[in-house]
Amino acid sequence: MKFDDEPVPGYSLPILPGHVSPGRLERVLRAGKFAITSEIDPPDSADPGEVLKRAAIFDGYVDAINATDGSGAHCHMSSVGVCSLLTRVGYATILQISCRDRNRIAMQGEILGAAAMGACNLLCLTGDGVQAGDHPHAKPVFDLDAMSLLKIARGMRDEHRFESGRRIDTPPRIFLGAATNPFVPPLEWRPHRLAKKVAAGAQFIQTQYCFDIPRLRDFMLKVNDLGLLEGPDRVFILPGIGPLASARSARWIRDNVPGVHISDGVIARLEGAANQKEEGKRLCMDLLHQIREIPGVSGAHIMAYRQEHTVAEIIEATGVLEGRVPWYPGRDNPVELNPESPDALPQEAECLVE
Repeated sequence: MKFDDEPVPGYSLPILPGHVSPGRLERVLRAGKFAITSEIDPPDSADPGEVLKRAAIFDGYVDAINATDGSGAHCHMSSVGVCSLLTRVGYATILQISCRDRNRIAMQGEILGAAAMGACNLLCLTGDGVQAGDHPHAKPVFDLDAMSLLKIARGMRDEHRFESGRRIDTPPRIFLGAATNPFVPPLEWRPHRLAKKVAAGAQFIQTQYCFDIPRLRDFMLKVNDLGLLEGPDRVFILPGIGPLASARSARWIRDNVPGVHISDGVIARLEGAANQKEEGKRLCMDLLHQIREIPGVSGAHIMAYRQEHTVAEIIEATGVLEGRVPWYPGRDNPVELNPESPDALPQEAECLVE
């Protein structure tokens, strides 16, 4: 039971100047550090231990963990449930919300509930159609899309109001994110689409898988020309990468995942390797090195479906953290860290924080 004089997790924590949340991901990005995020595949289970076991793979290597929300229109443990379990022990989480499955009443309530449990980052997604998953007979909602959800979430945070205009007593202190895909034609339209999401409220961006560095460089140049990478309202862009298991899986992704461009050269590199899985991991390391050098890139989002154990090795081998060790639940004496350090656990917190 809580009493009035006890601190409320997530709300007794300090927000640094120029920040909108007390979360570590925002601190890392605004401090100019190269941020690493990854994601866990939520279990088909009600066992909390399964969630914690999957998250522990990333200990000391990632700045925040995405909790996916029915990705591919398949049912798993909910994103807000995963975030609740992970924030309880101190992980930084990114709550994903897909507009496919809920109306605006449910999504606004979920944002408040997740923020109350310490989730400080929100990734707004429109979501895959139900026909893509194992419940094609389900009724899709799509009351909102990612753009309109961003606007509503920003209004909840900054104006302290629901979309209806009703007052919110204590607003969610959240860092707002969205997804983009620089590789879907027409390519020249993509930076302008991103600009609209930034105008709607997006502060950080995670992209679809990137296996085409020249196209990414061109995209970043155009984004910079639009003035989105400078100033206090700049957007932080984290391109998505991941290890390919084989040439066969690369072909499947190219043919079946919209917007993922994998060149014939990449597939030939995998086919020519004695160990294709190891070569896929080396390819991911090469991409991470190249992405790190692109002006305006603030980090990387590593998606390693069923290869989550490789994330630590990829980060260790590339040295992209430059000696920085992101906080994790087993880290020694977190309260002794400088509270303004991007990796610090704020001194006012105990465990239920991001």
